[in-house]
Amino acid sequence: MTEVAQVPSTADDDEESATSDGEVRRRRHRHDTAPAPRHLHRPAAEQQVKLSVVVPTRNEAENIPTLLSRLGDALAPLGAEIIFVDDSDDDTVEVLTRHAPDAPVAVRLLHRPASARAGGLGGAVLLGARHARGEWVMVMDADLQHPPESAGRLADIAMRHDVDVVIGTRYAGEGSTDGLGGAAREATSSWATRLAKSLFPRRLITISDPMSGLFAFRRAAVDLDRMNPIGFKVLLELLVRHPGARVAEVAYQMAHRHAGRSKASVREGLTFLRHLGRLRSQRLVGQMRERPASTRDRLAELIRMVAFGLVGLSGMVVNTAALWFFYEPANLHHLLGATLATQLSTAWNFVLVDLLIYRRNRQGSRAGRASRFFLLNNALLLLRLPFLQALVWAGVGILTANALTLAALFLVRFLINDRVIYSTVSTGRRDPVRMLVSLTAPETTHAPSRKRYQYLKYRYDVAGVVTIGSQIMLPELEFFRAQWVADADVDIAVRVSDVGGRGPRRRAAMTEYANESVLRYEEHLGRLGANFRIGLGSPIDIQVGPLLARSPHVVYTNIIEALLRFVLVSRGHMLLHSACVNLNGVGVMLSALTDTGKTATVLRLLRDHGGLFLSDDMTLIGPDGVATCFPKPLTISAHTLRAVQAQDLTPAEWRRLQFQSRLHSKGGRSLALTLSRFNVPIMGINAVTQRLVPPPKYSVDRLVPCRIGTSTRVEELFIIERGTPRISELGPAETLERMISNTDDAYGFPPFRYLAPAITIDGQGYAQLREREREILAGFLSHVRSRVLASDRFGWADEIPDLLRAERGDPPVEQQVVLPAWPRWSGALAPSGARA
Repeated sequence: MTEVAQVPSTADDDEESATSDGEVRRRRHRHDTAPAPRHLHRPAAEQQVKLSVVVPTRNEAENIPTLLSRLGDALAPLGAEIIFVDDSDDDTVEVLTRHAPDAPVAVRLLHRPASARAGGLGGAVLLGARHARGEWVMVMDADLQHPPESAGRLADIAMRHDVDVVIGTRYAGEGSTDGLGGAAREATSSWATRLAKSLFPRRLITISDPMSGLFAFRRAAVDLDRMNPIGFKVLLELLVRHPGARVAEVAYQMAHRHAGRSKASVREGLTFLRHLGRLRSQRLVGQMRERPASTRDRLAELIRMVAFGLVGLSGMVVNTAALWFFYEPANLHHLLGATLATQLSTAWNFVLVDLLIYRRNRQGSRAGRASRFFLLNNALLLLRLPFLQALVWAGVGILTANALTLAALFLVRFLINDRVIYSTVSTGRRDPVRMLVSLTAPETTHAPSRKRYQYLKYRYDVAGVVTIGSQIMLPELEFFRAQWVADADVDIAVRVSDVGGRGPRRRAAMTEYANESVLRYEEHLGRLGANFRIGLGSPIDIQVGPLLARSPHVVYTNIIEALLRFVLVSRGHMLLHSACVNLNGVGVMLSALTDTGKTATVLRLLRDHGGLFLSDDMTLIGPDGVATCFPKPLTISAHTLRAVQAQDLTPAEWRRLQFQSRLHSKGGRSLALTLSRFNVPIMGINAVTQRLVPPPKYSVDRLVPCRIGTSTRVEELFIIERGTPRISELGPAETLERMISNTDDAYGFPPFRYLAPAITIDGQGYAQLREREREILAGFLSHVRSRVLASDRFGWADEIPDLLRAERGDPPVEQQVVLPAWPRWSGALAPSGARA
């Protein structure tokens, strides 16, 4: 028999808290001293391990040959290893030893003797994960109910996406539970899932299958020392212990068991219930111990407590009146009367608490909140009744005794409502948008409500690199209008279509059809919502719903620019969040976080010092240090108004600007980002808002007299900040990180964080495109001097020309590009060359 690693027996108490310091230290010591798995097979040309697949086995000898054959083929292109953690009493180890050399990937084995099988399957998974060498760890069963081909595709999707956990789901998309083998097991599985989701409504809110045994997680995102799974439900433990993990789901069809017997039993069911109760009680204790972090939060909690007390006083009046009626006129026993009175006062209190005190913190359905509210008050009623009876026996009046027991539990009621039911402090809620990857072809779309034409009325040529055709006008790209581009030649096509189902949905969802490179985003209102569909083919086909079509700013900013960013990267250019001007022949670039003062600085530089304008928000750059103009209309926020002195604006435009500039400034953006964390149709809200109150966007030459240049070689980069005046040099590595961070900050609004990780352009996935973007930026920055310039009085427009003048003197003005008409770009971009 081949020698395998053996794990020593342990005597851990399963009931200990998984988060206690002593338990963490003991668990870490135990696994630090455990031997590593032994290799059963090392391929001749073993790749770097990127993925570790943990397969717990128990008496699976009949399944091993087929599993190794199919799983090895599925994992071969992924740089994977398979770690078997075996708890078998049959000849599973011998079968593994015999068949492992035929696998195309590395195979390792760790056998646990009968005395060392603490935690059951959960303990085996945790042990295997600790010995994983890959950046990603995938967990699957050995009985082939998790089809190896589906597992391989799930792993491939996980490694290409910017998420932490990817779950194989049987309850979404085309997922299926047919492999469970009977109505009874299907009902049991469905019931267990519903029970878990009801006990953790916020943490599992976007997850359809928290009980799945097929899942993958990023090793760096999971703290294994925090986990202590018991039984089968390892994923549930992981999700509850890591509420901030970014989760996506992949639909798969569960297959029938290949051979052997199921390990499910009544005992395992009881273990699951015990473990679920332990997780919930530990979470409840944790929530009760949470305290507001700041003085402002503590004051807010005190105000809520006072308001809760006033509502409670009104409820006590209702309770007392009801108890008097049930005890006196109705002549019921005082304990029964107190029970009935509690139901009436609970209903009264819930309505006031829900509508007045926590109207901004309501999560889930009203029925769900009401059920938890009633459950709490009736649980406290069971504590009150014995004390009520004791006070009555002591000679205290019924109504007085009832009021005393109500008042005694006030603080408990408030804390549980504030920190658990309404959870105004750290909630651990997950992202409100459900992310699903489908392994089949896109679902058949519903018949359109009316026939729509296909002609692309507006066409744009972005610097000769990307062409766009659209049925709706895109004001941000008007500089690049190119009607000579043929419909058939565009790289990106934007059309209006009926996207999504006819009926409403409970929450927004991003669905990726992996086999067809199709993405679909749908919000709550069915076809009336802000929905879109993207086909990542050639050309890229974007279909937007009618609501989005009426808000072209949202279509461009939230969808097209996100795609344009990565298409440009695939073609050797980067869309960098920055402004660019040419002052006296010197290419100057400005970068800053959103709403620092970059636009106002650009306007003042052009107004007071002349020069050429290339961009204000995004600049197209290449690795050769050349910046190409990207002159989107300027958005005038509140602090930018002081730099606007255009005489061309009409009185009506000036009046609107006072309001528009505030709504579309940092405050409005922060409000929108806050709303996006809740289950609201945020993109639809944004579209309606921008339709009713359009953002204050103006072309630069309407705001200040200036000329527009085509390109310039950038020599100076200033990262402007607010604060104590200073200027300091910035090294290449730090500059790179700052510029990447500033660019990512510009794409922070939904649905970018759901859309971007699913993008594939010309065979390059999100991670590859991001790496290529860094390479382009690093090349660009190698030609540029980078400095940080801080000011406490918005003085950058004065300081930058003074610095350049002091360092360079007054060089002659370069004959730069002046464009009296929009250009026809031809071939490669050049750093200079006038088109007059």
